[in-house]
Amino acid sequence: MTNTTRTPKRIKPPQDWHATYSARLTLSDVVVLIWVVFGVQIAWFGFDSANLAVRSSDLAVSYTSVSVILIASWMAALSIYGTRTDRVLGTGFDEYKLITGASIRLFGLLAIVAYLFKIDVARGYILLAFPLGIAVLVFSRWMWRQWLVAQRSHGRYTSRVILIGTEESSAHIARELSTRLGAGYLVVGACVTAGPVTPHLPGSTIPVLGGIDDVHTALDSLGADTVIITSSDDISPTRMRELSWSLEPGRHHLIMVPRLIDVGGPRIHTRPVSGLPLIHVETPRYEGHTHFTKRAFDIVGSAALIVVLSPVLAVIALAVRLSGPGGVLFRQQRVGHNGHRFQMLKFRSMIVDAEARLATLQDAPRMVGNTVMFKMQHDPRVTRVGRFLRSYSLDELPQLFNVLRGSMSLVGPRPPLETEVREYESHVHRRFLVKPGITGLWQVSGRSNLTWDETVRLDLYYVENWSLVGDLVILWRTAKAVLARDGSF
Repeated sequence: MTNTTRTPKRIKPPQDWHATYSARLTLSDVVVLIWVVFGVQIAWFGFDSANLAVRSSDLAVSYTSVSVILIASWMAALSIYGTRTDRVLGTGFDEYKLITGASIRLFGLLAIVAYLFKIDVARGYILLAFPLGIAVLVFSRWMWRQWLVAQRSHGRYTSRVILIGTEESSAHIARELSTRLGAGYLVVGACVTAGPVTPHLPGSTIPVLGGIDDVHTALDSLGADTVIITSSDDISPTRMRELSWSLEPGRHHLIMVPRLIDVGGPRIHTRPVSGLPLIHVETPRYEGHTHFTKRAFDIVGSAALIVVLSPVLAVIALAVRLSGPGGVLFRQQRVGHNGHRFQMLKFRSMIVDAEARLATLQDAPRMVGNTVMFKMQHDPRVTRVGRFLRSYSLDELPQLFNVLRGSMSLVGPRPPLETEVREYESHVHRRFLVKPGITGLWQVSGRSNLTWDETVRLDLYYVENWSLVGDLVILWRTAKAVLARDGSF
């Protein structure tokens, strides 16, 4: 390959943001633990002096000293279990899991020590301090995460990335990373492994700096600290190993992008065998304890929401009844789990003969890029009350009864019409492996603003990577999306 690009101006490497951010987290954790532990001590014992007794001796220790020891031990546990390492900061749930795991292990260790040395510790003091400490620690980290995402949207606190691979694969990864700035990867350059060297990656302003032999020049000149291999077809194993050896330990990072996409983290496990980094991808299962857990969550969640929202349901029902002729509820046949048909409930948001008028609107402007689902931004069939209900997704609330009866789930793919199913490609039918949901990834990712391909991709990702924690996150994001009225019409 002929290198026809010019060498860019050398950029001074940015200050290591990991160390700065980790130091701020350390200070934040100390403040949180001091506030929680001493707050619990004051709440439990008051401002009077209280002592902890050791039955095996005449030793008495003040609870102030115990609180100091607990805070120091807690900080040590958070450090030992790597809750502030750069591998877990900024994205994913590993940071929160490590905080919870480190705290629970510390609690267990202290319980063992207290039992072995016959130390009488006030149970209320411990039982309040640990769960409250975990909750506030996780919340403070979440708040820091929001700040970090805001900083990353402006290009700060990010890893500066050089892409290595074909022009096509590098352009694809660059586009994906540009839509997820919160992940903390800022692409600053690329080195292509095949084809002619063009000034920039297609559809972007990211400079192409030559081939794989120019990686180190690109790293130094652009102050980059991360190399991402977007495709390895044109890179031999020996060349790949030499590249990894040539990167500066502690300063440069190497990331490989596998060809398998849309796989959730819990399904991926790595196992080195004879020097080969084997990636195990678990196949999704929808039976046994998985099915029981999801169904139990749906029953409890839908029943609780029906009870809590019963006054709201009554008010909406009255408003719909007074909005004009027609029933309060709209029933429509949808396709559900394993292709079974069911009657989906909604509050009526359209005029009585809305279905009959649909044919006259088929040529009207739809959602951009959607060739399967019919959605109009200003549908003339929607009533004034219905427009308000739709803007906040209140018309979907009767589907809680569908969830309670078992035909739907709180979270899942959108339940399609039979006319839509007839237009599905074969792979789209995997959506029916789980029950359709009131909300899902499609709703928290743009709803009606999404193209059909984007909707299918999100639904299939959910089907392949379901988890209870994921459902809780989607429900939380749904509340924010509904209040913001993002993509609703």
